Amino acid sequence: MSLRLYDTGTRSVRDFQPRKPGHVGVYLCGLTVQGPPHIGHLRSGVSYDVLIRWLRRTGYDVTYVRNVTDIDDKILVRGEEQGRHWWAIAYENERVLAAAYDALGVIAPTYEPRATGHITQMTDLIGDLVERGHAYVTEAGDVWFDVSSWPAYGELSHRRPEDMLSSAESGAKRDSRDFGLWKAHKPGEPEDAAWTSPWGPGRPGWHIECSAMARRYLGDAFDIHGGGTDIMFPHHENELAQSRAAGLGFANFWVHNGMLNLSGTKMSKSLGNTLSVEALGEKGFRPVDIRYYLTSAQYRSPVDFSEAALGEAQAAWDRLTNFVHRTAEALGAETTIGGALSPEFTAAMDDDLNTPAAVAVVHDAAREGNAALDAGDDAAAARIGAGVRAMLDQLGLDPLDPHWDDPGDAKLTGAVDALVKIALEQRAEARARKDYAAADRIRDELAHAGITVKDTPRGPVWTVD
Repeated sequence: MSLRLYDTGTRSVRDFQPRKPGHVGVYLCGLTVQGPPHIGHLRSGVSYDVLIRWLRRTGYDVTYVRNVTDIDDKILVRGEEQGRHWWAIAYENERVLAAAYDALGVIAPTYEPRATGHITQMTDLIGDLVERGHAYVTEAGDVWFDVSSWPAYGELSHRRPEDMLSSAESGAKRDSRDFGLWKAHKPGEPEDAAWTSPWGPGRPGWHIECSAMARRYLGDAFDIHGGGTDIMFPHHENELAQSRAAGLGFANFWVHNGMLNLSGTKMSKSLGNTLSVEALGEKGFRPVDIRYYLTSAQYRSPVDFSEAALGEAQAAWDRLTNFVHRTAEALGAETTIGGALSPEFTAAMDDDLNTPAAVAVVHDAAREGNAALDAGDDAAAARIGAGVRAMLDQLGLDPLDPHWDDPGDAKLTGAVDALVKIALEQRAEARARKDYAAADRIRDELAHAGITVKDTPRGPVWTVD
């Protein structure tokens, strides 16, 4: 079975075939950096990280582009509110975003272009649209895309014309559905938020940015374009229309991730229900817990966030971690290297990145591996341990990856290990003198502290519940 992906454009799961054999071009709409990111923002980055890892595992050479929108009305408003330069706010939040991605183990894209660095490519593309009759210039110097000139408009989101009327009416627009390609500079706006163009000073509209940057780094046509379902319309619909109207093949697949919601409502800064990686860390959740939580849900499914659900993910991750560490300690870390992905795991990943099924396969294998360790079957335990680690690594969740090492956790683990070792030695001495009541009491006290002791052919082993 080869990779199959759900294509939003055709509303179907399709066999993935790249335009160029052996190479895949991927464009992901990045964030507008008017504020720091929350985990709802980060879901697309994690989802696409899983996709990119799987494409590369399959043998493809992947060019992955994830842009940064660093000029936007919201950024200008934020600068005015805070009395700061708009570009300082954008850069500050861009760095926070990069740190959050890194904390979650998201691999850096091949290219991460900023909108402000590609104004020339945008004005060139707008000029093509004007020349082809798909855009028009107003007296004020604004440039609008003429939706009526493109009959296929709506093909991505499958919306009816009456459902696409803009709420922001403008007397300069010919049609309420028309969208801005170039915004003329207005009195009172920062002078450094304007660039020269054939139509006068101004700045690009949001939608033209991605079309121009995708073309710059991936060519006139590429394989996969993605982002959240919340920007399918109007952003992606407008991208598709302007790119095709300019004569570009653009994207072959449209892949959209579902939203991360809070109490059934999309997470947003305006609702004040944002949750950052740092804020969750203060509540005891590690970045790896967040990544596991986001990865274990199928990327297209909406997820209702709760701390209870994140706590369950944390416990599930710890069970897998305990098995991998137990195997490495009992048989040597080298025995967990070079494992194979199970056919069931591969089939799940090829099935539109069905990560819930893939994670279930990993948990089943870990249970089987723990049973093999308990039975003293070292050969089976080593084989299963290596497989579990390989599957987790494919998901960016390898417990032995140095990225997930926390010096504070390491110190705490060492202290707990030493204390439990003393307790187990006392238990062994009690059993040796046939004082089984004392031995049971030590085991029960450890259990009360959340530590489970199992007696195996190679001696007692313990795990933290």
